[in-house]
Amino acid sequence: MTTAAAALARATDRLATAGCESADVDAEILLAHVLGMTRSGLRASAGRELDNAALDELDRLVARRACREPLAYVLGEWGFRRLTLNVDARVLVPRPETEIVVERCLARIEEIAEPRVLDVGTGSGAIALAIVDEAPAARVTAIDASQDALEVARENAARTGLSVELVQHDLFHGLPNGPWDLVVSNPPYVREDEIETLEPEVRNWEPRAALVGEGATDAVARGARSVVRSGGALVLETAEGDAGRVHGLLTALGYTGVRKTKDLAGRDRVVEGELRR
Repeated sequence: MTTAAAALARATDRLATAGCESADVDAEILLAHVLGMTRSGLRASAGRELDNAALDELDRLVARRACREPLAYVLGEWGFRRLTLNVDARVLVPRPETEIVVERCLARIEEIAEPRVLDVGTGSGAIALAIVDEAPAARVTAIDASQDALEVARENAARTGLSVELVQHDLFHGLPNGPWDLVVSNPPYVREDEIETLEPEVRNWEPRAALVGEGATDAVARGARSVVRSGGALVLETAEGDAGRVHGLLTALGYTGVRKTKDLAGRDRVVEGELRR
C-alpha cells in the first residue's frame, strides 16, 4: 500500500516537472480534495495508507494539473471572499485582486438602503454574488455576453442560495438602463499581443473572450455615464499598468473623486469615480 506521504511526494515531483509554480501546494490541495479533508488534516495523516481508488483519482487529477489546467478547473470549484463557487473552462478563475473590487463596491453602497447594482461581464457571478452575500439589501443585476458564463453564474446562485438577476447582454451594445447606484466591472482587458506572454494556465485554458477585449474598459466607462444616477459610482478592475490611463479617462469623462486602489501585490488595480449631474 502507498501512504499519503508517498503519494504526495510523487504528485509534487510530477507537478514540479511539469513546471507548476506551486507544485507542493497544488499536490497537497489535490490529495486533500481526494480524501475529503483539509490540508492540515492531510499533514496529520501522512502515514495513512491509500486504497487504489484514491490513488487512481489522485493520478487523474494530477495528470490534468500537469497539463497546466488551472487548479480551480481541476477541482471544479474555487473560493472567493466568503463563497465557494463552481468554476470551469466556461469562466475565468476568480482572483484575489477582484476581491479588492468587491471591497470598494461595498464601501460605495454601505450608506444606501437598497442599492441597485449592475455587474458588467459577470462570468462566474463572483462579484455579483459576493456583493449580495455581504450586502443582502442590494439588488444586483449581472450581465454577460456569454450564455455559457451565465449558466455557471446560475449554478453559483443556486449553490449559494443568493439572488441576482442574470441577463445576457453585450457591453458593447450599451449598458442596461438604470438608474444604478453602482456599476462595477472586471472587463476583458488583456491585449491580443499580450496573450502569448501569459502563463499556460491562462492562455491555453481560460476563455479568450473573457480575457481579451480591446476597448471593453473604455466602453463600460462611457456607457455607465448614461445609466448611473447622480451621485452614483463606477468601480473598474484594470489591467496591470493601465490604472493611470483609466484614471485619466474617467476624469476626462466627467467622473469626480476619481481614485485608484492597490491590489494585494501593491499594484494599482481598481479605479473608481462618481457621477454628478
